[in-house]
Amino acid sequence: MLQCLFPTTSSEIKVSQVTWMKEMGGKKQNVAVYLPDHKPNFPLDNSGRLRFLNVSLQDATLIIQPLRMSDEGTYICEFATYPHGNEDGVTKLSILARPTNTAESRKVVVGNTTIPVAVCTSANGKPPARITWTSSLPGNFNASEVTNEDGTVTVTSQFNMVPMAAADQQQITCVINQRTLAKPENVLVTLSVLYPPQVTIDGYDDNWYMSRSEAVLQCVAKGNPKPTHYSWSTASGPLPPTVQVQGDRLVVQSVNAAVNTTFICQVTNSVGTTRVEQIILVREHPMRLQSSAGAVAGGLVGGILALALLGALVFFLLRRRRARPPVKGVYDPTTRVFGNGAAPPHTFTYRPDSELDRPLKAAPGEGAPRERPGPYGYPGQRLEEEEEEKERFDEVGPMLQLSAPPGHRAPSGYEEDDMESQHDGSIISKTAVFV
Repeated sequence: MLQCLFPTTSSEIKVSQVTWMKEMGGKKQNVAVYLPDHKPNFPLDNSGRLRFLNVSLQDATLIIQPLRMSDEGTYICEFATYPHGNEDGVTKLSILARPTNTAESRKVVVGNTTIPVAVCTSANGKPPARITWTSSLPGNFNASEVTNEDGTVTVTSQFNMVPMAAADQQQITCVINQRTLAKPENVLVTLSVLYPPQVTIDGYDDNWYMSRSEAVLQCVAKGNPKPTHYSWSTASGPLPPTVQVQGDRLVVQSVNAAVNTTFICQVTNSVGTTRVEQIILVREHPMRLQSSAGAVAGGLVGGILALALLGALVFFLLRRRRARPPVKGVYDPTTRVFGNGAAPPHTFTYRPDSELDRPLKAAPGEGAPRERPGPYGYPGQRLEEEEEEKERFDEVGPMLQLSAPPGHRAPSGYEEDDMESQHDGSIISKTAVFV
């Protein structure tokens, strides 16, 4: 609908004609004309697609239905008036066309060259569509455009890749974006790659033994197109007499030495032929196989025993650690035992105010320094030096003094006020105290 109005409130202005024109090739051509004394006229189209919304000199709105791409262009609405002359307005008609979108795969044969494997087409759209692809497969795509006679555009995009058997039946997506689409349109494509049969032989369990019955080999094959022919043979020639061929199955009625050979399965489709081999080793006696239930039970018992041994080891180590004797050589100021562990034990009593703690004085008339005999054959020590050492040790507090009780004798050669025993059985000088 092309709207064109000429409202006027002045009775002096008179409208005598309404005309619609279209610019074509740099010229203006009438497409619709209305004169009060004549019927509406449409010079370029008499099919009835064009009509005035209201046959009036003030409302020249034009209806075009159905639209064609050729209707696109620049239109001029003109009112012939008196006394002001012609009054006109210009409008541009743009036509959008919703495209038809399709996508399909191309049948290709497996190979080593990059070729198109799928095509996506967005036909008769305006403006042209933009096409992309989404795929988990390695590949690329390109696009081309063709402008149609009616002004629409057809866009074609190809997805290219090296065809491989793994790509067969895989899906890729063509994504179309275009102005008339509310959202991108996705079209799924399932690829079709032709490849020769891929074959494996199942059924051999490495336990074919003499006189075993109903041993079966299965020739498993897949391909595109599907395999059409199976054949069995051996590497040495014909099949053994005890063997029957049932299509893709080979049934051995009774295993014997003749079955100890290499069987060949050959599979064919329209693309090619594939053959695989299976070596059969016939045993004298069946191989003993441990049942799965027994294996599970054995594993369970072994696990329990391992846990029990681990628990016993941890218990033993903890108990041994708790029973370990206290650290030797710890100094205890309230208990001293003299001796090295080899001599018989002696009982000593604690004397808090020993005479030995008092300074020694020289006897009257004796000015020379005296020596106190050393314990266990060690050199004696001058009393003056001992006095100095005692003054030094008095700074750290009183020392614990032990003496033998009445009726008991200290160890031989030992000065009881100068030595003390440790828990490890050793005897050290009382003055050799580390602070």
